Amino acid sequence: MIVEFAQYIAALLILAGALFSLIAAVGVMRLPDLYTRLHAATKAGAIGAGLIFLALAVASFDGAVVLRSLLGIVFLLLSTPVAAHLLARAAYRSGEAPAPATTVDDLQ
Repeated sequence: MIVEFAQYIAALLILAGALFSLIAAVGVMRLPDLYTRLHAATKAGAIGAGLIFLALAVASFDGAVVLRSLLGIVFLLLSTPVAAHLLARAAYRSGEAPAPATTVDDLQ
């Protein structure tokens, strides 16, 4: 009974993670410049991957797999914003211009 319930919860989490990953992919394809694409990729992509890791932890009844999944989530939450910041900063310093719709440039 509990195994079947955990499988249904894991399936829902995988579907939600796939949906967030799809939203991130659409955002990367449709948004106008590097900075907004980074925002879509890091926010929705990290949530999608985190939900898939969480589904793995729920579906597995092994403590080692659960621990590795939770460590993967923590690693994503710590490294994704730092990587996005560094990429955006490097792009700005190399002269990558924001989209024309951007009206405020606080770094100028």
